[in-house]
Formats: sequence, structure tokens, C-alpha cells
Amino acid sequence: MATTISGQCFFYVWAGYQTSIFIFITAITVFFAAKALENSNLAQKQYLKEHKEELDKEAKTAYKASCQRKRNLILTATVAFNLCILIVLKYVGFFLQPLGISFYTLMAIGYLIDINRASYEAEKNVLRFITFTTFFPVVIQGPISKYNEVAPSMFKEHTFDTNQFMSGMLRIMWGFFKKLIVADRIGIAVSLITGDSCTYAEGYVLVGMLFYTCQLYADFTGGIDVTIGVAKILGINLSENFLRPYFSISLKEYWRRWHITMCQWFRTYVFYPVSTSKTIQNISKALRSKGHTTLGKKLPVHLSSLIVWTLTGVWHGANFNFLVWGLLNFFILMISEELDPLYTRFHGRFGFSNTKGYKIFAMLRTFLLICVLNLFDCYKTVGETLGAIASVFTSKGYSAISSGALMELGLSGIDYIIIAIGVAVMFVVSLIQEHYATSDKELTISSYLKLVLTLVLFICVIMFGAYSIGYDSSQFIYNQF
Repeated sequence: MATTISGQCFFYVWAGYQTSIFIFITAITVFFAAKALENSNLAQKQYLKEHKEELDKEAKTAYKASCQRKRNLILTATVAFNLCILIVLKYVGFFLQPLGISFYTLMAIGYLIDINRASYEAEKNVLRFITFTTFFPVVIQGPISKYNEVAPSMFKEHTFDTNQFMSGMLRIMWGFFKKLIVADRIGIAVSLITGDSCTYAEGYVLVGMLFYTCQLYADFTGGIDVTIGVAKILGINLSENFLRPYFSISLKEYWRRWHITMCQWFRTYVFYPVSTSKTIQNISKALRSKGHTTLGKKLPVHLSSLIVWTLTGVWHGANFNFLVWGLLNFFILMISEELDPLYTRFHGRFGFSNTKGYKIFAMLRTFLLICVLNLFDCYKTVGETLGAIASVFTSKGYSAISSGALMELGLSGIDYIIIAIGVAVMFVVSLIQEHYATSDKELTISSYLKLVLTLVLFICVIMFGAYSIGYDSSQFIYNQF
């Protein structure tokens, strides 16, 4: 354990000693706050057990309420303290690159809330909890792990497993394939297009949003592949964060497949507590008592969703672009939910909606919607983003796509060929994974084949990876979030 802690300390100090201190502050404050919450829960149970005959119902209720107020104070103070660190570092900008603060802060807060709910026992060893909080592969861009899911594999005794080692190496090289061959190469054109919205408008925007959506997927999933691969080599099991999201037939399904652990975090620790809170339930009851039955039933869901998507937007960045992005996701999902009965009747009446052709259409429709929403990541202001989107639909300037002007985006013909092959490979692999995920068959690969595939990917990355002067391969798009 001491070796693990010292190794991770070296990693954080090497990455940036100015910011590394904050992750240890979070780990220690949350550890002791969790112990205090658990001790309070245990003391309450013990007291009620010992005085069961002496206390009447009102006295028990008053005692429980008093204990809960103390726990709420500990929980609120600890969460507020760590959120203040997050806000100061991420949004005020005391440091330019706070090391993964969004991810480990959410992990720590989730753990604290779980202990307050008595979902599982608090960790007794401070070094073990620091190891969990500072586990270096996940702090850069997730996945946002839950303690009770990671701890069993993190702290058990490990023996070398050849098959697991090869699985981890293959996953790492697959991640670097997506990151270095596809994402970083296509990012050259994306940066040029989105960096000058006046020059690169109209058809360029259409190309840019398609390119960026491919780049984002290759970059983010590639980084997660590396994270999960490293953890697998160490014998630690992390949650999958993506399940082939571009095969989604609706935005709702997309958010069940994209950045899964983040969505689960907001659903577990924001959506459900808000929707079941006394305030929301009282408002709902008041509306229903006045005859607004439908509104009363739907208010908790829609209001909670609005809060979740507002916070999700703010979590991605402190500017109006991300706030608008979050609200657009909310409104589209809300409208889709409200129109669901109409969709159901439509699909029931027309049989073509059950065909493969319609499913492909729904996938393409969802993909294009995601492409448009992703543009809010790319431009500096909401006005600039909306202007770029409008230029796609209102102008006739698509000659850039067919006139050879795409060759002036910093990419050569060879680059476009490599990108096309890389995207095709990712698509075929996703098809195979989707096929096995939706069937009773299990995809198994021998250790020998894993070795061969790992070597092939390694050679591809060395030969075709995008490297240039000033290039920093450690930077991932989601680092900024």
C-alpha cells in the first residue's frame, strides 16, 4: 500500500505539484467526514436500541431528526468545501490545468453521499481511501468510479494473469490507435475550421461538425480505453464509459451509451434526490389538488431534469456555450418525452418503423443532431455557434467540399486516406461489438491473438500516428472538463 501511495504521489508531483495538493485535501477531508457520518449512524442505532422501551414515537422521531441535522451539517460542509475548491480551480482560474479535479471531486462526493445513505460501510484505512481517490488512470477523464465497485478488485491480492495482461495491453493500444491516428490527425482540420468562423463558414461548418464528432469520439473513448487497459493490467476493474453511442436511435438512448458514469452520477446524486425532495413533492401535490393532475405528475421529472442538465452544462465549462448546450439537451429530451405517446401510435400504425431501414434512418438522424449540439464545444460564443449552424442551412457555399479546398485544412491526401481507414476500422469493430452485445454469443479472443493484434496496433500507431512539432500526446479533449 505504501508503495502504491508513493508511486501515485510521484505521478501527481511530476504532473504538477501546485495542483496535486488539492486531490489529497479532498481525499482526507472526505475520508474523515465519511467516518463521522458512519459513526453518527451507528451511534443513533445503538442509542435507539438501548432506549427502545424508554422512548415513545415522538421522542424517537425527534432524536432521529436531531441526528440527521448533524449529519446533514457534516455532509453539506464537506461537499461545499470541496465544491469551492473545484469552482476556484476550474472556473476562477487560479491554475491553468487543475489535474482531473472534476472527476475525482465527483467520485469523492458520491462516496460521501453513499456513506450518509448507509449504502455500504465506510473505508477504515485512510491510505486505502487515498489510493482510491488518487488512482492516477481515472483522474484525467474518468470513468467516475464508485468506491464499492472498485475497492474489491483494487485492494485484493493479485497474481499475474497472462490473459488479463494481454487484454489490458490490447485495450491500451486500441485507445492509442483511436487517439493518435484518428483524433489528433482530424483535429488539425477541426481547429482550423472552428478557429476562424468568418473564413470557414457554410460548407466548412458541415465538414467541421462531422469531423469534430468523429474526433471527440476517438479522443474520449481512446482515453478511456487506455485508462481501463492500465487498470486491467493492475488487476482493477473499472466501469465501461461508452457503449457504441453512435448506434443510438434517439438522444435519450445516446445518453445511456455516452459517458455512462457521468450520467449515472447525476442521476443518482442529483436527479433522484431532487425529484423526491419534500419541496418538489409538495409543489406537485399542490398542483394536483388544484386540478393540474398532469402537470403535478410531470413537474418532479422535468424540473429535476432541468437542474441536472443545467449542472451538466456548467460542469463542462463556465461559459454560456455549455449552458445553452445543456439546456438544448434538456428541451429536446423533454419534448421527445412529451411526444412519446404520439410516436408510439405512429409506429404502431405504420409498419415501416420496425424495419432495419428506418432504424438506420433513426441512427443517422440522431447522429446529425449530436453533430449540431457538439458545435457548442467548438466556438467561443453562443452567437458565433448559432451563426455557424445557420450558415449550413441558409447558404449555398458548399463548393469548398467539392472544389479541393479541403486540401487546404492542413491535411494531405494521405492524411484523409488514413483518417478514412481509421474511422472504417472503428466502425467495423463497433459493429462486431454491437452484434455480440445484442446476441447470446460471447466474443472471446485468445491470448495469442490479443498479442498479434496488440503488435499490429502498435506498429500502426508508430507508423501513422499524428506527430508534429509542439505536439503533446498527453492532452485529451475532456481534460478541460
